[in-house]
Parts: sequence; C-alpha cells; structure tokens
Amino acid sequence: MNQSPSPRLLVIEPARGWTGLGLNELWIHRELFYFLTKRDVKVRYQQTLLGAVWAVLQPTLTMVVFSLFFGRLAKVPSDGLPYPIFAFAALVPWTFFANSMTQASNSLVTGANMVRKVYFPRLVVPSAAIMAGLVDALISFCVLLIMMPFFGTLPGVRILYLPLLVLLALVTSLGAGIWFSALNVQFRDVRYTVSFIVQIWMFATPIAYPSTLVPEPWRVVYALNPMVGVVEGFRWALLDAGTAPGSMVAVSAAVALLLLISGVAFFRRVERTFADVI
Repeated sequence: MNQSPSPRLLVIEPARGWTGLGLNELWIHRELFYFLTKRDVKVRYQQTLLGAVWAVLQPTLTMVVFSLFFGRLAKVPSDGLPYPIFAFAALVPWTFFANSMTQASNSLVTGANMVRKVYFPRLVVPSAAIMAGLVDALISFCVLLIMMPFFGTLPGVRILYLPLLVLLALVTSLGAGIWFSALNVQFRDVRYTVSFIVQIWMFATPIAYPSTLVPEPWRVVYALNPMVGVVEGFRWALLDAGTAPGSMVAVSAAVALLLLISGVAFFRRVERTFADVI
C-alpha cells in the first residue's frame, strides 16, 4: 500500500546580523510585487474627482507658478529655452521622485496588517509604491511631448539616452524611498520630516534655475545630489539644452547606486523587527 508523503515543514526565522540583499526572494515573490503595484495604482485614483488628471495638474500648476515668479519676475535664466518648457522638463522626473519617496516612506506603516500577518520580503512594499509612480510620470511625459512643439522645441537623437536617465531616477527614488520606509517604522516622526526634506531637496535641485548658475569647480560637488544628474540629463536629452552633463550624471549615478545599496542593506538589517514595532 502506497503511503502519502509527509508534509514538508518550513520554519521561518528572523535573520541575525547583517544579511544579503535577498534579491532572489524578490524574484520568487514577483507576482506579489505585480499585484501590489497594481493595487497602488488603483488606490491612487480611487474615489477622486479628477482621476489621472492629478498626474498632470501638479507639475503643470508648479510650472505656472515658477514661470510667473522665477521666469517673469525674477528673470532667472533658462539656458536660452522658453522658461515654461525649461521648468516642466525638470518637473516631470522631480514629481515622480518626490511623490514616490513620500508614498514609499509611508507604505510599510499603511500596510501594517499585512506585514504583521503574512511572511513575504518586506522590500516588496516600498518598491511597489515607487513603481506605481511610473504611471503618473508616463502621463506627465506625454504632456511634455505635446507641449514641446508649441514652444518650438523638438526632441532629437539625444532622446535615445532617456531610458538610462529614467533608470537613474528610478534608482534614486528606490534608494531614498527604501531608507525612509525603514526609518519610518522605527521612528514615526519621520513621516512629518519627509515633506520638509522634499521641499529642501527641490530647491537644492536645478528645477527653477539652471545648474550653470553654479560655478564650474563646484558642479561635480553639486552633483552629489543625485537628482541633479537626472534633471540636467532630462533637459539635455529632450531639449538639446547646453553641453552634455556627462560628469554630473556620472557622479549622480554613483551616489544613487550607493544610496540604493546602502538603503537595501539597512532595510534588510532592521526588517526582522518590523512586525513587532509597526
């Protein structure tokens, strides 16, 4: 008589000390990652009057304010480009970064019930929140392409570099979002400081002004802000603005990669306590 095989017992224990990045677990749970991303996209527009219009409204209104105060009143230079398109080209990646970092920083706290009850790699939660922001960025980018002919600018062959710049924006968002999501579990007042950090970070990034205002010897230091390379790269790739910001993008890419690796390592270090303190 055949005997049925005994069920396998899987024991899940918290990791001790510093662990690996656990990227294999993310691949195993890729379906969960997909469904969480899909859920975040739906929740973003659920029971809203304007729906996806918010993805366009935020950068557009910011562009109008910047154009009035910085472009018209303060006469801030725009590298020879019409100021509205100069600002909007920077606001597309910046809005994605700012919203993604804010959403990711709160993602573990808002998903506390799932974190407490089910085992899965917690890194999926903030990563899904950031990937959901790509939908808004795509909508804003389409609006930018529609606006460009009205301001006499058309993308050239440099647009082929755009996927690499999008990747740089994504890496920067993941690094910052993962750091703040882990810190927010440990210290709940982090969520109040994120909005302030976003405001300071915005004015430390060449959105309302060109990076050419920064003296040449200091531009590499300025590029330690990874969003500097993203914004200047977007303008260069889409608007043919200025010279190639190669050194700035390289420095920003190195910092963004370091931010991501350190963020994932720290996240993995403290995630074993999430279910207890969240």
